[in-house]
Amino acid sequence: MSRYRRAFVKGGTFFFTVALADRRSDLLVRYIDQLRRAYAAARQRYPFETVAICILPDHLHAMWTLPDGDADFPLRWRLIKSGFSRALPSAKRSASKIAKREKGI
Repeated sequence: MSRYRRAFVKGGTFFFTVALADRRSDLLVRYIDQLRRAYAAARQRYPFETVAICILPDHLHAMWTLPDGDADFPLRWRLIKSGFSRALPSAKRSASKIAKREKGI
């Protein structure tokens, strides 16, 4: 697994860009309702303030402020991404994607 340099500032404000694997895809706007539900579920379970968000067909930008004493933005993104991908219709996947439990989106 990759090791990223991340600033874990409790109660901090962070800017994110999250992109689909296939930059030609329009999944984020085609399945916007599923994305909204996954986002809301993660936010309800682990609160954060959405300062701004911009959703484009193949990627999104978001700015969040986390609660005081909390810096766990990776957990929140994991919940959003897994909730969204589970809500999508099944698609053909390679053996390596199946082994890694990924949808490849």
